Amino acid sequence: MELLRSASILFVLLNPFLLSIYLISLIKDLSLKDFMGVMIRAHIISGITFVIFALAGESIFENVFNVRFASFLIFGGIVFLLIGINSIFSGKVALLETSGKPEHLVGSVAMPFMIAPGTLSASVLIGSTQPMGSATIAIVIAVLASFFSIMTFKLIHDPLKSRNERLLNRYVEVVGRVVALFTGTYAIEMIVRGVEILLK
Repeated sequence: MELLRSASILFVLLNPFLLSIYLISLIKDLSLKDFMGVMIRAHIISGITFVIFALAGESIFENVFNVRFASFLIFGGIVFLLIGINSIFSGKVALLETSGKPEHLVGSVAMPFMIAPGTLSASVLIGSTQPMGSATIAIVIAVLASFFSIMTFKLIHDPLKSRNERLLNRYVEVVGRVVALFTGTYAIEMIVRGVEILLK
């Protein structure tokens, strides 16, 4: 249960429903094969990064970046809180425009849409509460769930885009706002944890 809980936290922060809106231009313009290639590489890069941060733990911030993990938690919490609030009330998102070959878009998708302060902080927290093997499995589950969710939307979107594109996009936007509630809630939790660590 703890493993699934850790995976679900990272999955919520990855938020593939909201990510689908960020990447709507790619979903519209790329073929299924090209889009799948971009998503596979972006999720592999993100998954490897998450595992590294989970295994290295807080020491990667203190020894490599020379910052306290608590500061990163608070900053990540503030960033995700603002994203959550904006997603819920305005529905405005920064769309990723299609430019260049699909392989050149991988880095733009992975960062900052997937590799962000919130997901990196969640990875560290997963590594600190789970054994090495369980933490890796939890991250793999979350990344795979995100990949299949986005690919499912692509498979649904393509046949319907000519007739029901507006309705489909509206549905995904609503679902993204609901998931943003959980993103904002976890953002508050990140800020509280960061403050608690600083106080200790």
